[in-house]
Amino acid sequence: MAKVTLIAHTPDPERTIACAAKLCYSPSTIETVHQGLTDEKVTSFVEMLSEIGHESPIEHVSFTFGIEGVSRALLAQITRHRMASFSVQSQRYVAEKSFEFVTPPEIAAVPEAEQLFKEAMAEDQRRYDEITAILKKKHKQAFLDEGKDEKTAERMAEKKAIEDARFVLPNACETKMILTMNCRSLLNFFRHRCCSRAQWEIQDVANQMLALVKDVAPEIFKKAGPPCVAGGCPEGKMSCGQAKEIRAKYLGK
Repeated sequence: MAKVTLIAHTPDPERTIACAAKLCYSPSTIETVHQGLTDEKVTSFVEMLSEIGHESPIEHVSFTFGIEGVSRALLAQITRHRMASFSVQSQRYVAEKSFEFVTPPEIAAVPEAEQLFKEAMAEDQRRYDEITAILKKKHKQAFLDEGKDEKTAERMAEKKAIEDARFVLPNACETKMILTMNCRSLLNFFRHRCCSRAQWEIQDVANQMLALVKDVAPEIFKKAGPPCVAGGCPEGKMSCGQAKEIRAKYLGK
């Protein structure tokens, strides 16, 4: 299943945000903006920004995560959050010689469905290997005919073969990525993906990410989570109807 690691973040994130906010509301210079920012005042600035909805100062802080054990289906969802930077392991350059895959819990809970799912994954692997071998043989000969040496032709042929063979791989195929978001984008991400109506895999990733950033910047992410944590549910008739329970889960009340 998914494993999320916090790789890096802006040092002293809440103080950085407080400095940016202070500069907006005071005659401070860049040289003096840090002066007088006690822990209490840092907290006060962060709380004020949340109350008045002034979000641009929190964009100065970013967090970088390592995410692994997730599916290509999740990749299609998470990259819709465009105010972020993604580095994803490439199936063009990395051969899937024995690919790992993510099994949805609902499939794993039914033995018959799980068996069919595993058989489908094994078949996809077999077809991928067969197509790779066929294309690699063709491309290798073409490179040899062009005058490439054996080792170079072998390497170039495999790369070109897997570039097309990957089209047979399933959405369940595991991938890994490094993801960076600023605080403002993270809060938006949590509003959408921590919601109980979010797809189970990205909801799990979002909740792991939220737990990690809360440890580093508790004031910024104090009310982070689905919309119902800090307000009303926007889902209308599609609401889960459990706002009270969800609010208790994220706020610890």
